[in-house]
Amino acid sequence: MPARLSSVAAALASAHGAADSARPDQARNNAAVALVLRPPLGEPDPFLGLCELLTIERAKSPHDPWSGQMALPGGRLDPADGGLVEAAVRETREEAGVRLEAPEGMLGRGEPLRPLRPENPPISVWPFVFRVPSQTTASATSPEVASVHWFALDDLADPASRDSHLWRRGSISQSFPCIRIEGRTIWGLTYRVLTRFMEVALTG
Repeated sequence: MPARLSSVAAALASAHGAADSARPDQARNNAAVALVLRPPLGEPDPFLGLCELLTIERAKSPHDPWSGQMALPGGRLDPADGGLVEAAVRETREEAGVRLEAPEGMLGRGEPLRPLRPENPPISVWPFVFRVPSQTTASATSPEVASVHWFALDDLADPASRDSHLWRRGSISQSFPCIRIEGRTIWGLTYRVLTRFMEVALTG
C-alpha cells in the first residue's frame, strides 16, 4: 500500500534510529543535507509520492568538487553549529531561503554516506528529513546555488526516470545510475541519498 506522509517518521526511525542519535564521524569531515518535503495544498496527510522534494543545482565553480551538479541543500558541519541537524537547517536557509523547524518539522534521518570516487573529499554526509508547509517557496539565496527545483517523489521514483550518467575526467570514464527529470540529472551521492530514502519511506 502506498505510504502517507504521516508514516515517514516511523519508517525512518525503524531503519536508522532516532534523528538525535546521529554523531559526527570523528575520523572524517562531516556534512549534513536536508530532504525537504512539501505536501500538496489542502492535504494534511497526503500520499508521500504526491509530496515535492526540494533540490538545488550547484553553481559551476572550479573550487567545488560537485560543481554544476544537482544536490540537496546542505554543507559541511561548522564549528559554530550545535550539531548535524543545526548544520542542515542553517545550510538550507543559506542556500534556498527555506527556514526549517527542528525538531517540530523534522521527520527523521537517513544513513550517513560517503563519496565513492577517491578524488572527492573524505567526508561523511548525514541526511535529515523535514516537512515544510504547503505554501513554502524557495529561491537560490547563495552564490553557490544556480537554481532550485521541486520534484514530486512519484516522478523521482518512476522507473521511466532512471537512466545512466557517463562521468569523464581526462582519459577516465565511468557510468553511474541516475534520475533524469525535467531536463535535470541527479546522480552520484545525491542519487544514493535520495534512492535510499525512497526505498525506506515510499513503501509504507
